Amino acid sequence: MMNEDTVAIGNQPTISSYGSRPISNGVEARPIEEPVLTEVARPTTITPRFLGAAVLALIFLAGAGITLAYLSSAPSPQEVSQTAATAVVIDPFNDIVLDAQSAYVFDLVTHHVLYALNPDAQLPLASLTKVPLVLAVAEVLMPDTVVAVPSHTPPDGGIQRIPDGSRWHASDLIDFTLISSSNEGAEILATAAEKALRAKYSETPAGSAALSRMNEIAGELGLSHTYFLNPSGLDISATQGGAYGSARDVATLFAHAASMPYIFEGTTKSELVLHSLEGDRATARNTDKVLAAIPGLIMGKTGYTDLAGGNLAIVFDIGPAHPVVAVVLHSTETGRFDDMKKLITATQAAIALTQ
Repeated sequence: MMNEDTVAIGNQPTISSYGSRPISNGVEARPIEEPVLTEVARPTTITPRFLGAAVLALIFLAGAGITLAYLSSAPSPQEVSQTAATAVVIDPFNDIVLDAQSAYVFDLVTHHVLYALNPDAQLPLASLTKVPLVLAVAEVLMPDTVVAVPSHTPPDGGIQRIPDGSRWHASDLIDFTLISSSNEGAEILATAAEKALRAKYSETPAGSAALSRMNEIAGELGLSHTYFLNPSGLDISATQGGAYGSARDVATLFAHAASMPYIFEGTTKSELVLHSLEGDRATARNTDKVLAAIPGLIMGKTGYTDLAGGNLAIVFDIGPAHPVVAVVLHSTETGRFDDMKKLITATQAAIALTQ
């Protein structure tokens, strides 16, 4: 038997002990050169254990790479905290439930609509109409203009508060009309401004100069859903209001009026005592029952008739030099005040979120 290190050459010779050359059958034998054997590399055998270890190493390296990539792109704890805080921000207006059929809140600084509920629904305006009336008559009646009250009967059949023949400053009649929401005062103002308005606007029809100018103002302001049928907003009949408009239009109208606070500042007072030149006294009590709850009130006006329901519109400062206008239409007589308080509270919260 041979192994890899054994070499066999022919028959094995008989080696003589006499001399250095071996003799085989009388023939001199040449010395046999021992072959140089080159070591052959053995092929590596891949065992299952080796293969498993290699696979595990590759998995480990891949996992480490993925982990490093994730850690390099993952947000910091501060970023996660900020994202979580943003995710839980809730619009303060989301859960508001109003009695009103229409409402609108508009930021006059950022020009953002903060809240809108049927903002373009055309609804009766009731005594909100007295704001455009005052805008019209104030063009021709200066605050100290003396107005002589003509013989009259209150249009709503109520008690006469302003005596016939008495004389008042126009500014006092305006305050009385706005604060107490007087239909009597509205008719007196419209009559007092008739001649001067016709002189200023030559095409104004006789007998309705103030009303005509009110509708012109609505057109100039782009109030596409608004028109006036009388100076006070009093219902004309059981089915027809004295004026119609939308919450969005009313907001635009009041924003314009608020640019003249010297005319409407009386609406921020809970009560005002006025005197005629003869000494007649008239006390105007504000019809706005939520007056004390309105921060930074610039102006406001209530309105209520059977057709209109409860209306309320205000302009107020939510912060320094930061006016907001809010309108509620066709609520209930008392619900309009609760509705407005909800809108004010939500507005305060919404503005606070942006600061």
